[in-house]
Amino acid sequence: MPAIKEILFDCDNTLVLSEELAFEACAELANEILEKNGKEKRYTGPELLVDFVGQNFRGMMTSLEKKFDFQIPEKDFDEYVNRELGKVVEKLEKKAQPCEGSMEVLEQLHKSKKYGMAVVSSFALSRVEASIRKVGQDKYFPHDHVFSAATSLEKPTSKPDPAIYLHACKVIGVKPGECVAVEDSRSGATAAKNAKIPLIGYVGPYESKEQQDKMAKMLREECGAIAVMYHWREFMDCLKKVEQS
Repeated sequence: MPAIKEILFDCDNTLVLSEELAFEACAELANEILEKNGKEKRYTGPELLVDFVGQNFRGMMTSLEKKFDFQIPEKDFDEYVNRELGKVVEKLEKKAQPCEGSMEVLEQLHKSKKYGMAVVSSFALSRVEASIRKVGQDKYFPHDHVFSAATSLEKPTSKPDPAIYLHACKVIGVKPGECVAVEDSRSGATAAKNAKIPLIGYVGPYESKEQQDKMAKMLREECGAIAVMYHWREFMDCLKKVEQS
């Protein structure tokens, strides 16, 4: 394997505990969409998180269209995306917290100067920047090393599409095999796998040991994670495992 030059971090529930806050904010909009299209199903934030973890709101609405067999007019689609973003950013700016142990690892990596570091997210750039700014992680990532599948690409998309990873590699000037991705969800891990980027899985934010073990198994077996960490304190050992693979 080539030497690792760049570490590509997912943001939501990988660096910042933001998914639960975000899904609380967008459940209201998802239910409005379902009601407007004559569907009886209503979601709570946690239910939405289970069904659509790792997807941005645009991807989630596309999944809702497929799951419940309806279509949102394009002008309404864009309006919902903008409304959801405003709600989520407001909530994150008030309540976002870092994933336990992530600050110490970022500081260690930053001081070592051995690797470049970037954030690669499905979500809108303003949301990602609000998250890392609120928890004080923005100092570790130059503005041009924060990438969003919803904002940075000419054609917006969402993980598991690997486009945002391939775009990040191109902008940074590294090959996919010279990077390692850190992901907590099937969609994000699949995007890294499809971009041929070595993967470290992270299952810390899942509530129970049973959920963590289930996700760890999936990340290894389905998404090819070389290592899986349950807490950020394990990161350096996981990185070493990737470099030795």
